[in-house]
Amino acid sequence: MKYEGVSKLLSAITGRQRSEEFPLLPLRELVIFPQTIVPLYVTYKAGINAIEAAGKNNTRFFAVPLKSPPSIPVETPDLPVLYGLGTVVRMVQHLKLPDGSCRAVFQGEYRGRLLSLTRNGVYARVTVMPLELPEETTAPGPERLALIRAVQKAFIRYAEYSRRVSTETLSMTDKTDNPEQLCNIIANALSVKTDKKVLLLDHTDPDRRLECVLETLELENEILGIQKNISVKVRNRMEKNHREFILHEQLREINKELGNGQGQDEFAELEKAIRDRDPGEEVLLKTGKELARLRKLQPFSPEAGVLRGYLEWIADLPWKAADDFTGPTAPSGEDRGSPGGPAKAETFRGTEILVEAEKILETDHYGMEKAKERILEFIAIQELSGGENKPVKGPILCFVGPPGTGKTSLGKSVARALGRRFVRISLGGVRDEAEIRGHRKTYVGALPGKIIQSMRRAETVNPVFLLDEIDKLSSDFRGDPASALLEVLDPEQNNTFTDHYLEVPYDLSRVLFIATANSLHTVPFPLLDRMELIEIPGYGEREKLAIAKRFLIPKELEENGLGKATVRFEDDAILRIIRHWTMESGVRGLEREIARCARKLARKAVESGYTAGEEPAFKTIGNYKKTVKTGDLEKLLGRRKYKQDLGFIKEERVGVAYGLAWTETGGAILPVETKSYEGGGELIITGNLGDVMKESARIALSYLRSEQGAFRFLVKDIGKTDFHIHIPEGAIPKDGPSAGITLASSLLSTLCGKAPRAGIVMTGELTLTGRILPVGGLKEKVLAAIRSGMDRVLLPAENLEDWTELDKDIRSSIEADFIDSAREAFKLLFNETIYSPRPAKKRGRKIQGP
Repeated sequence: MKYEGVSKLLSAITGRQRSEEFPLLPLRELVIFPQTIVPLYVTYKAGINAIEAAGKNNTRFFAVPLKSPPSIPVETPDLPVLYGLGTVVRMVQHLKLPDGSCRAVFQGEYRGRLLSLTRNGVYARVTVMPLELPEETTAPGPERLALIRAVQKAFIRYAEYSRRVSTETLSMTDKTDNPEQLCNIIANALSVKTDKKVLLLDHTDPDRRLECVLETLELENEILGIQKNISVKVRNRMEKNHREFILHEQLREINKELGNGQGQDEFAELEKAIRDRDPGEEVLLKTGKELARLRKLQPFSPEAGVLRGYLEWIADLPWKAADDFTGPTAPSGEDRGSPGGPAKAETFRGTEILVEAEKILETDHYGMEKAKERILEFIAIQELSGGENKPVKGPILCFVGPPGTGKTSLGKSVARALGRRFVRISLGGVRDEAEIRGHRKTYVGALPGKIIQSMRRAETVNPVFLLDEIDKLSSDFRGDPASALLEVLDPEQNNTFTDHYLEVPYDLSRVLFIATANSLHTVPFPLLDRMELIEIPGYGEREKLAIAKRFLIPKELEENGLGKATVRFEDDAILRIIRHWTMESGVRGLEREIARCARKLARKAVESGYTAGEEPAFKTIGNYKKTVKTGDLEKLLGRRKYKQDLGFIKEERVGVAYGLAWTETGGAILPVETKSYEGGGELIITGNLGDVMKESARIALSYLRSEQGAFRFLVKDIGKTDFHIHIPEGAIPKDGPSAGITLASSLLSTLCGKAPRAGIVMTGELTLTGRILPVGGLKEKVLAAIRSGMDRVLLPAENLEDWTELDKDIRSSIEADFIDSAREAFKLLFNETIYSPRPAKKRGRKIQGP
């Protein structure tokens, strides 16, 4: 009988009760079972060396799998990374390939347990104990035969599900009744993980091993059955969608043949909507191709949804629709950027347009003369060019100024003055180029960029487009949005702006772009070069007073329920709020403090019994009267936030000079302190200063050393004296060259032991030869000097024109001296005692001849 032949072979194997030594053949994610033949492609050195040694010595191998994870190196395996069970295999044939790898065929002989491992040069050898198997001398009983039959039937079902088992393997399992051979053949054919196969390699009891194989087969059959059911459901669903698509197409053709008016499908409607927009030949050609693709796709396919969304965007965009140039719009609380915005109150022509536009700008904003002039110039050019019949390219303006000066609201007033719609996007924190240009429509959830989205919202090709906070753009690995704006803000390129989503050019040349920024330091130069800069400087006290009376107080009273009441603020009270409760160049903080006053007054009115009722009664809010005086401010606003310590600032101190600094929030006083002591000529600079400011300090010291003969220095040798320059508020970064004259004055005061005159503040860049160069941000710096109570300001002579452009009330609030050199500044700061007396000229003796 065939069973008796296999039994004799297994009896011979069970007779091996002593340990044996073999070369180690480590395997990754593979288990070789006895009585199976496995081809193997070996690329790692340890396996190649072991195969070569075995081929020479005609020995067998011990094939043992590696534990997970797959990152364990195969070159130098150790016991902890190896499973304790494996198979003694014999190499049937092998072939060494030109690249050094080896292709071999192995036949499993018997199972064994790993005992120890030793290194033998280039490969490892292991000591193995064969597994002790029970001797089978008789044919299997009924119970075992039943178990064998169950395993064979389960394996047949597995082969039907997986379709990976060969007919030869099925034939071998059907013919054998030996448990050991049956388990080995089936375990070798199973597609399960390595650890499960190692378990099937472990059992020595035939019945237990058969049960383990049966459990594994039943589990795999259940999983494969579920997968098959899912596949059938998906296939049926796809067939249903395909059937519905065919029926829809047939219905469409039937309607067309019948001449039914309802045969105009959604594609025709979409095509008509696009043609009605008159986008141009290039766009029509592109959309025609996409519509043709869409007609061929199934309605529920993902690509059909992408194409439908793309074509709807094309149909929704304004391509030719423009706001007619008929003059300014009447004041309205509605945003013209919204659909159905307010209609124009009446049509103007010629001079009336300019007059009405100027009236709107003056009504909405105080000051800002340069910005208003530029807008009126644009309106005049538009009128002379024939209005919208001959459109003029929109200018690219950039309003630059401190926060709270009304840059964003000025953009809305410009739109109202031009009679156009207004759209705004905030660029603060935008760091992805796709926010400007959009994503390719092939991406999931792709959309056009903010520019195209805003144009669809505007519903016109010539809106006023505000790019707010353009200086707050940033960049990262996703791209640089500032570079993407180069095309948008270039009048020579933006008539063919291409969004990544649309893939067709879009004309932005008729858009009036207005950008706002607090500072230009972070704006790239190529982007800056494309914009026309208009400075919106900070406000002086008188300007803030006028803004508060004309705009802020009426607005806050209305918003806080006191619009019908008679509430008045004295001028002195408003000025006191400006000086002691705000410290800013704009009016945003002033608006908050006025709102606080209004809220407190509203509460007191309610507590006093006033109501919003309309019936004639004494306690209606229309009868409420209140005049806010300076004495009421601390009750309404609490203690003062900013106390001007004029005594400290105007105190004469040696080594202390006061400069002026420009910041994004306005101007500020910059005190400079200097101390000297014996040392090695070192210059210590503290206060969180930038490189430019540190260089200004070194220039100031070098200039004074070169001029030491002109001054009475208390220090005999500057080269043996250390100087420590400090600028307070070290948590705030400071940089720039405009503090050069202030640093030099502080150093000179320390060297001569004389304090500068009190109440004088200065600004100006100092050169190595003592010249004073002009500075920027003059208005903010002068306003800071006035806020701090300074009496006199020293300015570079080349800033005289900037001084004359300041308002009269600012120039009258502080005395200004214009200097060309450091010596002129020193004469105004110090008395004559700091200068060295000039040596008297020596007269030559007259030599008489003989």
